[in-house]
Amino acid sequence: MPIQLKDIQEPVAAEMSEFEQKFRKSMRSNVMLLDKITSYIVRRKGKQMRPLFVFLSAGAAGGINESTYRGASLIELLHTATLVHDDVVDDSHYRRGFFSVNALWKNKIAVLVGDFLLSRGLLLSLNNDDFDLLKIVSNAVKEMSEGELLQMEKARKLDITEEVYYDIIRQKTASLITACCRVGASSAGADPEVIERMTQFGENVGMAFQIKDDLFDYGTFEIGKPTGIDIKEKKMTLPLIYALNQVGRSEKKRIRRMIKRSADEPKLVNEVIDFVKASGGIKYATDVMTDYHQKANKLLAELPESTYRTSLEQLVQFTIDRTK
Repeated sequence: MPIQLKDIQEPVAAEMSEFEQKFRKSMRSNVMLLDKITSYIVRRKGKQMRPLFVFLSAGAAGGINESTYRGASLIELLHTATLVHDDVVDDSHYRRGFFSVNALWKNKIAVLVGDFLLSRGLLLSLNNDDFDLLKIVSNAVKEMSEGELLQMEKARKLDITEEVYYDIIRQKTASLITACCRVGASSAGADPEVIERMTQFGENVGMAFQIKDDLFDYGTFEIGKPTGIDIKEKKMTLPLIYALNQVGRSEKKRIRRMIKRSADEPKLVNEVIDFVKASGGIKYATDVMTDYHQKANKLLAELPESTYRTSLEQLVQFTIDRTK
């Protein structure tokens, strides 16, 4: 039976519960409308994977303390701000199956709410002199923005190389998980080499996590039919990049033309998916994901044995085994 998230959380269950209260408090406002919206956001939170990485990393690297709670809150505040803004940019009306903030309160209010969350995160760090934590998380937000923009810039030509793809996902996805692990270790007062090890661990987990997301587009891992969402949105993912590299120039051009028309002609999506599978793209991406997973585990193995380290190992496995 696969391990459950609640079992992974067990070593930090009390801390996660206390974090919930502290995080709610950090979002409070005297403006009634703002308080109503932030309460709505908190009630519809996801699996809380990011704070979990922070607390387990802190525990594994030396110990959880008050700055760990603030670090986890900072990450959640800044990340939530980016999600609220993303929904406005993407004109998305749903977030995790619920109405998005912009769907309920319109774009202008959503942008202002995102700004508020961003400022609360900054003030939380500045008021407690957590400059090292603020620097880590601010750098992650900068990288996430750059990664998104780099992907948009490259999507027009559909000619992303594997190297550029890794740069994009390192910035866009891995940077936040990297920040979680680095914040956890830094808040624990770990030695610089331990902090660096946890940073590298987080990056490898983040890379594996994104490649797993790429593979969902092709209906792998017994999750039913392919979605083809990335193909319709003209996102160049690892299975597709590899597949295109296995064929000649004329076939490449033909597949790229199909991708450009796929949003209007759904049958073309299935043709692209079949092409990627036949060219070995799924196997290649799975092998790369497994390699990142193994690198992450190797880095963890250098830490002293503890329930925190065991849970981190299980959490990495959980992100690889997930079905959504």
